[in-house]
Amino acid sequence: MNFQHDRTATRANARVALVTCSTIPDLEADDRLVLPPLAARGVTVEPVVWDAEGVDWGGYDLAVLRSPWDYVPRRDEFVAWAGSVPALANPADTIAWNTDKGYLAGLAAAGVPTVATDWVRPGDDWTPPEVGEYVIKPAVSAGSKDTGRYDFSAPETAAEHRRLAVDHVARLQAAQRLVMVQPYLEAVDTYGETALLFFAGPDGLAFSHAIRKGPMLTGPDQGVDDLYLAEKITPRTPSEAEQAVARQVLAAVPGGAERLLYARVDLIPGPDGTPVLVELELTEPSLFLGYADGAAERFADAIVARLP
Repeated sequence: MNFQHDRTATRANARVALVTCSTIPDLEADDRLVLPPLAARGVTVEPVVWDAEGVDWGGYDLAVLRSPWDYVPRRDEFVAWAGSVPALANPADTIAWNTDKGYLAGLAAAGVPTVATDWVRPGDDWTPPEVGEYVIKPAVSAGSKDTGRYDFSAPETAAEHRRLAVDHVARLQAAQRLVMVQPYLEAVDTYGETALLFFAGPDGLAFSHAIRKGPMLTGPDQGVDDLYLAEKITPRTPSEAEQAVARQVLAAVPGGAERLLYARVDLIPGPDGTPVLVELELTEPSLFLGYADGAAERFADAIVARLP
């Protein structure tokens, strides 16, 4: 039996909303790659801004989160909105869990290899480490905004970077934001970061493709006017070790990964070369459909398979 053909045949004339934000109301170019495959499967697709007034979300057979990247300053509002959408992918409780990177602590406690993280809460005293390179960012963020890289070892930068790091943490604390302080993994500058993409299939999440991200952070946080920092992307074939860690990550998702339409697992080699989790993207990840043959079709099949 051809699973995809039979499922597609029963879902003709379905309506799907691809959820975005007012800054990019017509979707990112990469997300638009899924439109022709969905149309070929008889699905009517509409980009819809998540906080637009008067939207009848119940009128869609499925709402798929894609690029609502302006939610960060209004996370509570966004989570409440997600809970009000009758058919949302990924599920609203997953969105509530995944939009605060505190989930990394829970995954680490479950045995998942994650990048070491110190958590600095509003009101906490914080002193920069004496040596080493570190990344500072808020627990609720998207697109690497409000994120900086600080070098406390190089004589020419140490004093200035310590001052800027203290200012960065204090700025986030003043905004009542939980702060993450992580060692900068040197492999980012050579091997890069591996993002593994998974889409729903007949037997749960199935690996689709992977990409390599080059280094993005060049120094202290300077502020970003755009929705996200520019990324250097190339296709990648993940190693067996990366695939194994990605599966371990997905197995630890609360509620089970079988409920998910998509997942992106971002890994970087740790100091000993073992892949460690940097982020698990279950809310609104870029899917990099244009970097792998058939990826847009596989995503379209996953959407169709989730239609009622």
